[in-house]
Amino acid sequence: MKSAYELAMERLEKQSPAVKVTEEQKRAIAEIDSQFKAKIAERELFLNDQIAKCRVSGEFDELEKIQDQLTRDLRRLREDCEAKKEKIRAVSK
Repeated sequence: MKSAYELAMERLEKQSPAVKVTEEQKRAIAEIDSQFKAKIAERELFLNDQIAKCRVSGEFDELEKIQDQLTRDLRRLREDCEAKKEKIRAVSK
C-alpha cells in the first residue's frame, strides 16, 4: 500500500514531469553559476568600497544611492543568471 506522499508525488509527476538534465547541461549551468558569482563578487567589492568611502566622508545621500544601486545590480545579475540557466534547461524539454 502506498503512502499519501507517494501518491501525491505520482500525481505531481503526471502533471509536470521532471526534466532530465544532461551532464553537459550540468557543466554549462555550473559554469554560468561560477561566472555570475564572480560578477556579483566583483560588483559587491566595488560598491562596498564606495559605500565605505561615503560613510567616512559623511556623504549620506550618495551612500543611499550607492546602496540602492548595489541592490538593483545584484538583483539584475541574479535574474540574468537564472535566465541563462533556464535557457540551457529548456533545450532538454
